[in-house]
Amino acid sequence: MGDRTGTGDGPGTDRVIRVVVADDQDAVRAGLVLILAGTPGLAVVGEAADGEEAVTLCRRLRPDVALLDVRMPRLDGVSATAEIVAERLADVLVLTTFDLDEYVFGALRAGASGFLLKDTDADGLVDAVRTVARGEGIIAPAVTRRLITAFAAATPTTPAAARTAVADLTPRERDVLACLGLGLSNQQIAERLTMAESTTKTHVSRILGKLGLRSRVQAAILAQELGLPPP
Repeated sequence: MGDRTGTGDGPGTDRVIRVVVADDQDAVRAGLVLILAGTPGLAVVGEAADGEEAVTLCRRLRPDVALLDVRMPRLDGVSATAEIVAERLADVLVLTTFDLDEYVFGALRAGASGFLLKDTDADGLVDAVRTVARGEGIIAPAVTRRLITAFAAATPTTPAAARTAVADLTPRERDVLACLGLGLSNQQIAERLTMAESTTKTHVSRILGKLGLRSRVQAAILAQELGLPPP
């Protein structure tokens, strides 16, 4: 997303994933920073106590991942997500206390790459940041599938143009889109469809481009709304 440098692919690479952390609770933010800053391959390049500050930092620092609490003063996490994604400043991972919080729905509409519960342990936090940095926004599949299903069951929210554009997808792209709707990662999609993971990433990128969507989570929601059968 955007022309950012220093993106990381996870353990075993020499590239560092740059993260901005935003939470209005000082103790929570300090805990998140402590975990991330102490992890090899990750670097916290900025901290914010509200959404406005988070957007400003992302504009200046161009991090790989913005970790945002959804409930913040001045500018909430949903509005901050919308600005960060629209300007392609970073991939956004939202934090919430409740797994089906209405704020999470808003963040997904705004183009967030994924969400994370605040009671997630340190390993889960690090894995989530690395997952989003790799461009895979589906986090905690068991929970995310439930979220996607609940979200898609509401009044359809995907733009009509995106729903119409599905007809222009190739059969393979439709299969990949259906897999996204199941909450599968790139690796899982590759195994299911018997193709290379790099090919899966290419298909996902093309799908988002053709459908005019901002994240793979939005694509997953569309797949659920359309009721695409699993391949």
